[in-house]
Amino acid sequence: MSTDNANGSFEVLSPWAEADAKPQRGLSATRLADLAGKKIGLLCNTKRAARPITSAVEAELKERFPTAEISRYFTQFAIGPEEAATENKDKFDDWVKGIDAVIAAVGD
Repeated sequence: MSTDNANGSFEVLSPWAEADAKPQRGLSATRLADLAGKKIGLLCNTKRAARPITSAVEAELKERFPTAEISRYFTQFAIGPEEAATENKDKFDDWVKGIDAVIAAVGD
């Protein structure tokens, strides 16, 4: 930023750069038409609010879709895909195989 004290004007530069080399894309999975009878995975990290969030989501899902099955997975990572690259890879892969949809809770 430069200033011209004589007439009180400022030159302001943007801190944002054009750094996104990859084009944005939408989700590749098709949205489910209904959750009734589906197995819903609740992905929960270890932050303090994540468990209460998933408990509230589970209660709402059970009320709206009583035939849906809920399965929880707890991870130390914020989102979950990193789990597939750790020593928990087999456990994570087994969990994902039977899931129709995933809802991730980050307890921030």
